[in-house]
Amino acid sequence: MVVTVRAYILVETAIGKEYEVAEAIARLASEGLRVSVDVVYGEYDAVVLVDTVSLELLDRVVSTIRRIPGVVRTKTLIASESR
Repeated sequence: MVVTVRAYILVETAIGKEYEVAEAIARLASEGLRVSVDVVYGEYDAVVLVDTVSLELLDRVVSTIRRIPGVVRTKTLIASESR
């Protein structure tokens, strides 16, 4: 897979839903889409790392995450190209 877009998605969940939401997000990985998720402590409940081949696919991933039951809000941070 040739990665052209890397993003970090910060996810706030309903109380007690962080692990359920994280499991649902982890299942989104597919061809052309690498997804890893960690449950964290603090203002957000999960941090998602997404490597994908296009902004269009990233947009679909973010929209899908927002529709997962238990997700309250998200913040997407697209990484700089200079790595």
